[in-house]
Amino acid sequence: MPGAASPPSLEELRDIVRRHWGFQSLKPLQEQAMQAALQGRDTLVVLPTGGGKSLCYQAPAVARGDTTVVVSPLIALMKDQVDSLQACGVPAIQLDSMQTAKEKFVNEQDVREGKMRLLFVSPERLVLTDIYQLLRHINVRTFAIDEAHCISHWGHDFRPEYRQLNRLKEHFPGASVHAYTATATERVRRDIIEQLRLADPAVLVGNFDRPNLTYRVVFRSEFLNQVEAVLARHPRQAGIIYCIRRLDVDELAANLQKKGHKVLPYHAGMTPEERKKTQEAFATEQCDIIVATVAFGMGINRSNIRFVLHAAMPKSMEHYQQEIGRAGRDGLEAECVLLYSGADFATWKWILEQSAKEPGVPSDFLPNALKHLNDLDRYARGAACRHKALVEYFGQQYTNESCGACDLCLGDTEPVADALLIAQKILSCVARVKERFGIGHVSSVLRGENTEGINRWGHAQLSTYGLLAERRKTDLRNWIYQLIGQGVLVQEELQLSSGNSVPILKLNEASWEVMRGKRQVRLLQPVQRKKGEKASKAEVDAASWEGVDEELFEALRALRRDIASERGLPPYVIFHDSVLRQLARVRPAALADMRQISGIGDAKLRDVGQRVLNVLDEHCRARDLNRNNAAAPPPQHEPAPSARPNAQRDLAFQLFRQGKTLDEVSKNTDRSRRTLCEYLCDFIRSERPASLASWVSEELYQRVAAAARQVGVDRLKPLFIALDEKVPYEVISIVMADLKSKSP
Repeated sequence: MPGAASPPSLEELRDIVRRHWGFQSLKPLQEQAMQAALQGRDTLVVLPTGGGKSLCYQAPAVARGDTTVVVSPLIALMKDQVDSLQACGVPAIQLDSMQTAKEKFVNEQDVREGKMRLLFVSPERLVLTDIYQLLRHINVRTFAIDEAHCISHWGHDFRPEYRQLNRLKEHFPGASVHAYTATATERVRRDIIEQLRLADPAVLVGNFDRPNLTYRVVFRSEFLNQVEAVLARHPRQAGIIYCIRRLDVDELAANLQKKGHKVLPYHAGMTPEERKKTQEAFATEQCDIIVATVAFGMGINRSNIRFVLHAAMPKSMEHYQQEIGRAGRDGLEAECVLLYSGADFATWKWILEQSAKEPGVPSDFLPNALKHLNDLDRYARGAACRHKALVEYFGQQYTNESCGACDLCLGDTEPVADALLIAQKILSCVARVKERFGIGHVSSVLRGENTEGINRWGHAQLSTYGLLAERRKTDLRNWIYQLIGQGVLVQEELQLSSGNSVPILKLNEASWEVMRGKRQVRLLQPVQRKKGEKASKAEVDAASWEGVDEELFEALRALRRDIASERGLPPYVIFHDSVLRQLARVRPAALADMRQISGIGDAKLRDVGQRVLNVLDEHCRARDLNRNNAAAPPPQHEPAPSARPNAQRDLAFQLFRQGKTLDEVSKNTDRSRRTLCEYLCDFIRSERPASLASWVSEELYQRVAAAARQVGVDRLKPLFIALDEKVPYEVISIVMADLKSKSP
């Protein structure tokens, strides 16, 4: 009977991951999530996009040998996962409404005979009687709920059909239920647990920071030029541009097509056939860029999206996190740009107010939606590190002084000279117009414009008229929004007799403190770059390309497209860009060497390994290039901690000096074990401790050192193999750090 045997060991699980997926180590929290799944304990796993959520239920399903049912909201999303699993040699199948009666019969028969490790279904289909009977027949004991935030009213993408999943515990009382999502605040997490009736779940919340992403918030001014500037930084690369309205999507897509970009539009006003065609073109790399409303995204699993551009502000931090989460899913560098205007707030507010009037909408919808909107508005106006702001919004701490990967930390903006004087003039003008007008009118007065409104109200006679005539209107608007964001100016709604409302500016106590010179303010403006000068790149951008033969990378991309086209699959199902870059970095000389590349498992090596090797042979022979480039650095999924000094690293060093173990250090810091191991290796290299006894036994040290004498110390994988794959990478890394610190 499935589940009756003792659960597989952690080492057996790691071996399965190595064989099928080709990963040499697990990411933070994956190990705990997998262990909980194997033990039959309910879980709620919140990991950022690219954090490896899917593997948390896929690997245990293979290890147990029974069938795990995965609930997924979209057919396209299910198909992507099934294709990827089959490419890794894992039996997986989906049941959906698009299948013929014959396909359904064959698939259900495979499930009934126990041939499938993973079965994907939609939440609607799961509540059907015939599916329940099938699942009872095979005694399903594990359910994985993907995109679990959809079950919560407080989430950003609530779907009523997900509420039906609360019946799982009734119909399958002995089964464990596992919820997975990339974005969930503490309130949403509590709601997921309650709605799914999870029993004493293991709640695992990963680090919301994604160091491979560069965040930029740019005040929207010359819109098309700003869009073109982003595209110029990403030639021939995949990207998504999000707009609020369908009309905006169509206009921008048409403009970019005229300029020669491979762009397609996507929104709910298109026919299902048109939307499907667009999705397929993007997934198969026939199209580089999608201009879309938020209707596009959840069903897209393309891993090498190198930029996400928001042409306007999204309606919540959760939506923003979800949408930028589509960038850099392969762990490589990606850029997320938000073109912001204060007018976006008013647009969304009107849309939300209209939605609140629809029948059946809960009374708390609008207040909740406006709170989310305000949160993102504050983020866009803010002058704090973007990585820090995002992480702290989701309830975590960010201790680095600088992320080195956002507009503020990269120096895209600079302080405005005479910020206090400018602020005093703006606030004084608000006072002079009796706090009865909005941003546009106040800006016009300060610039000394000749408008109907100014003439009607006699505001040309005010002492503040023309005080900032030399400033651009866009600059003034942005500075006013920054003052609102700093709490020294207030934007309120004035109710009109017609029943409508308009936003006006009001002063508060902090406003008067600024005008009296008793309170400082900070205003920012974009750095004025010379013609042709590009924005600064984050460190991770350069690091991810270090040592990569870019010509070979493009040749491998072409091969990947050919193989994918032959099989009717998206290219990323064959290999992620991270795998291709590492192949182009190391240039392995044989299939056995290729197997050491992370992301190449046994099935893919057998399936396409020789074709990859043929491209490597031809490229290197024509250019007389060396192979098995041992000096090439491994791909970095996050900047090395040693390159980003912080208080947690200093604390870890202090504890290492006291001889504390990794487990003991973990209890005193908020860093993952992987990061602490990197800290320890840095510590060993820099301080050369007399003994490693606190971290590695003498017997293990000698075994690793003996293997190193045989195969060298340049790369970890050959050592791991030489040690019969029984010594953890963590131990090998620590010993290697010590051996290298002692070498002449």
